[in-house]
Amino acid sequence: MSLRVIFMGTPDFAVPTLSALIGSGHEIVACYTRAPAPAGRGMALKLSPVHEAANRFSLPVFTPSSLTSEEALQIFRSHKADVAIVVAYGMLLPKAILDVPELGCLNLHASLLPRWRGAAPIQRAIMAGDHETGVAVMKMEEGLDTGPVAMVERLAITPSLTAGEAHDRLSRLGADLMIRALAALSRGTLVFMPQAQTGVEYAKKIKNDECRIDWSKPAHAILHHIHGLSPFPGAFCFADFGKGPERLKILRAEACDGSGIAGTLLDDTLSIACGTGALRILDLQRAGSKPMAAEDFLRGVPLARGRVLS
Repeated sequence: MSLRVIFMGTPDFAVPTLSALIGSGHEIVACYTRAPAPAGRGMALKLSPVHEAANRFSLPVFTPSSLTSEEALQIFRSHKADVAIVVAYGMLLPKAILDVPELGCLNLHASLLPRWRGAAPIQRAIMAGDHETGVAVMKMEEGLDTGPVAMVERLAITPSLTAGEAHDRLSRLGADLMIRALAALSRGTLVFMPQAQTGVEYAKKIKNDECRIDWSKPAHAILHHIHGLSPFPGAFCFADFGKGPERLKILRAEACDGSGIAGTLLDDTLSIACGTGALRILDLQRAGSKPMAAEDFLRGVPLARGRVLS
């Protein structure tokens, strides 16, 4: 059975689900996304990725600054939707809105709930050293990511996986999962189970002061930190290349043999001593430059053993 769907999402992560919905046979009666925001050097207004995708398919787009007004509620009701699909929308839905679609509001959340409710689940899972992450289809309620869960897909977190790579894989897994969930919903066979009351973690928004690398920590913890923040906002340290301390983002690394005073270069291939163990930097980015491989960086900035990163 074809459903009338309201889609609500904003960033790149939500676009694969919107694209899958467009090809699924369901009718998208409205797209809700965050309003255009100033961006770039000229601070021109920029449409969200979902807004751009909706425009390509001539879908009606709504960008309310709030959903709490009576006007917003009446507009939402006027779509006569069977269900709302929410993927990283970026705005809380009040109970009055949640109650409008007859089949409810389904959220695609990028974690294995109840672990990592909140704003930055992908980054937090990798930073914490979790062995797996995933996506979950949840029926929304007033609490923050507290609703019952119907379906999940899992993704192993390998030592080399970055948050950016996990983001892209999960967005594709999530799109397929949501289409399967909608198919079950339309047949009346989608079953929701309450979340466990234990194991709850909150994925707080990443703050800049969390991004600085502490080389005194064990190598495995620093590796999780680097990959969990790559490519954005990026784990960073400071290095002196002859003109004073310069901020350096570390985007990818791997464990290697070696030991020494924390933060000290152990060789000429960017192996760095940690509190215990060592890491070799594979990809990095200087301030104002593009990301580059370590070997390309070293061609222009040869670093000798004994240099200290802070």
